Amino acid sequence: MKPQPNSLPLLAFCLLGAIWGSNFIYMKLAVELITPTQVVFFRVLFGFIPVAIYAYLSDTLSWTHLKHSGHFLIMALLATALYYYGFAMAAALLLSGVAGALSGAIPLFTFLLAVLFIAEEKATRLKIAGVLIGFVGVVMIGRPSGDDLMSTNLEGVFYMVAGSLSVGASFVYAKRYVIPLKIPPAALTTYQLGLGLLLLALFTSHDGITNIFTDTHASAGLIVGLGLLGTGLAYILYYYIVEQLGAISASSVTYIPPVVALLIGALIVGEPIELADYGATLLIFTGVFLLKKK
Repeated sequence: MKPQPNSLPLLAFCLLGAIWGSNFIYMKLAVELITPTQVVFFRVLFGFIPVAIYAYLSDTLSWTHLKHSGHFLIMALLATALYYYGFAMAAALLLSGVAGALSGAIPLFTFLLAVLFIAEEKATRLKIAGVLIGFVGVVMIGRPSGDDLMSTNLEGVFYMVAGSLSVGASFVYAKRYVIPLKIPPAALTTYQLGLGLLLLALFTSHDGITNIFTDTHASAGLIVGLGLLGTGLAYILYYYIVEQLGAISASSVTYIPPVVALLIGALIVGEPIELADYGATLLIFTGVFLLKKK
């Protein structure tokens, strides 16, 4: 039975959550064969292709936009290169489900930066409580594991926090400097990924980069799952949801990826995810939920 048109935004919402949630297992498989920087390069390369095609076909690209290249470059750094690199490094150090759970904390860092740099963003008591509760969850995931105190998740958590701070900073920067430009989202994404790809091409080593193609599952996951779907299609779906449901409703999609990542890690991959990790994820969700309260 063909779905009704008004059900398409909801389907896109669920699909986007599932795609983003699966990103972490694809990164985990890829970093076992190539470096995190190489993973990010492939991700951006194959994510850029569908976005650029979509932007071209929708006639949103314009040479006049080049005068804003400085803003696009900053977004390429914050919302592409540094963001993806932090998450790829975390995937190399953490269980994929745990890394995915930590991604739910992105709104916490976005809020903190917004309070610091956007005058109209106010820190109410309820929102402060949400941030504190959410950070308790982050600390719980970064706890020492096993008997050896040196065997901890702290380095992986650091990279997840760094990546989350980077993308959080990109939201704040975009709100202040990019959104007022009134450039179509598809064009903005094309410029951002394109410049990010150029930066990564300059700094990515080619040594051992072809190792990814020795494993069909890992290479397909990186190119199709992480690149074409997790980056390219994900951006297109996200802007479609924003257009159809509004930015506030669209932002709620961040609740889905941590759950999907945990389920994939625990049920499909068989990762030894502990009860405390689920509790920490619940605390992060609670903190983010409180941030959305007036």
